[in-house]
Amino acid sequence: MGLKVREAVEKGTRLVVIDPRRTEVSSLAEAQEGGIWLRLRPGTNIPLLNGILRVIFEEGLANEEFIRERTEGVDAIKTHVMDYELSQVEEITGVPEDRIRDAARAYANAGTALILYGLGVAEHKGGTAGVMALANLVLATGHVGRPHTGINPLRGQNNVQGACDMGTLPYSLPGYQHTDDEKALKRFARLWNVPELPVDPGLMEPQMYDEALRGNFRGLYVVGYDPAQTQGNVSHVRAALKALDFLVVQDLFLTETARYAHVVLPAACFYEKDGTFTSGERRIRRVHKAVDPPWDARPDWEIVCLISQAMGYPMFYTHPSQIMAELSQVTPPYAGVSYERIEGHGQVWPCPAPDHPGTALLHTERFPIGKGRFVPVSPVFAEEDADRDFPLTLVTGRRLEHYNNASMTRRCEAFDRIAGKEFVEIHPEDAADLGIVDGSSVAVESRRGRVIATARVTERSRPGSVFMTFHFSETPVNILTSPGLDTKTLTPEYKVCAVRVLPDDDSI
Repeated sequence: MGLKVREAVEKGTRLVVIDPRRTEVSSLAEAQEGGIWLRLRPGTNIPLLNGILRVIFEEGLANEEFIRERTEGVDAIKTHVMDYELSQVEEITGVPEDRIRDAARAYANAGTALILYGLGVAEHKGGTAGVMALANLVLATGHVGRPHTGINPLRGQNNVQGACDMGTLPYSLPGYQHTDDEKALKRFARLWNVPELPVDPGLMEPQMYDEALRGNFRGLYVVGYDPAQTQGNVSHVRAALKALDFLVVQDLFLTETARYAHVVLPAACFYEKDGTFTSGERRIRRVHKAVDPPWDARPDWEIVCLISQAMGYPMFYTHPSQIMAELSQVTPPYAGVSYERIEGHGQVWPCPAPDHPGTALLHTERFPIGKGRFVPVSPVFAEEDADRDFPLTLVTGRRLEHYNNASMTRRCEAFDRIAGKEFVEIHPEDAADLGIVDGSSVAVESRRGRVIATARVTERSRPGSVFMTFHFSETPVNILTSPGLDTKTLTPEYKVCAVRVLPDDDSI
């Protein structure tokens, strides 16, 4: 997606970036004539977005026709955002008032405008509220339901879209049919030849760890995921994994989570099996097996079938195309999807019938709830903020060279030569105050733990904040992160926690 943004900028698309860190993308906006980089304080997304929305209404930039025909609740949102004086927003966010106005005008006045947001929005205690604040901007401007418009959440890992589509959420069946949908439950029960299915939703992931420590949650089956390294407040997670009676890990390599497992099941990687990926545009694409998996490794679906059979339920398939065919019988958005149709350029869902072309563009005439609803959003403050004892704010994220827990990319010698250890990015002003020089060993401490890393003195970090990644198991950065969780989704608050940075030889 970053490459697509770069291509768009080269063709003249105006770029507005909201980010506390000087990333590759924010540098593009900074260098572009007319580009805008809003370098906000970490954790102040909501005040900034409300300030932008205020300008849109205040300066008459809103799409009044769209608001009248396609939305509801506009009076309440106008009243709400008028409380956000831009001088106050500047004080809270650190973003100059004139830059906020420039961003509002650029977005509202564009013929077409697209919002892309990443985990820097979602991984906050107020992550859901931040997404709703973005949705308010879309509704106010009418930048939705037309080509090259809308709002696109960039997922944290590839095929998260496909996994969610398949019903891996604890409150949903495949195709986002909720567990309280009686008709859907009956369809699945008939197909699977069982008398009934559970109605109550399952636990969210953080709830599983809490219940494991209380002794109420006894077994966990982890597929292609490494929570012992990548989850927030990871010491809490590791304690929960130790408390389990039974932990199964199914993965390509022995991850940090596999160290806690009672059973490890070796899985095939993507080019060792047939299957599908689903992109952020809901496009289902075929993956063709290129080589056989090594040793006893098997495709995930085949392992699940074997376990099911061993547990007494006859689950038999000879190819994943049969699973897709079953899915089309019980999931209306997939009714017209088949392996034959997804060859080549793939198939976009919703695709409700075999002769339907697929729905490339959503929300052209109406929203799923009918009219789009403006929702007044107030700031949700971080679990903790910098203070006298822990004066810096840690923002965590990823580096270009490595992917997620790096269990794959660190096995690539070229990547590991380029980025073979963890750095803590610290602004020169903060480094000078602390007596830290570039390349020195430092201790980074929070209220939950301490890690050692190499200092990288750079203006990429905003004054008052530092940046680290969670790629390196020998530097488990997520033992530092906040125990805060999003109030709706329970997503960990990776993006804001209070830390101190000390020269290693002076650390506590």
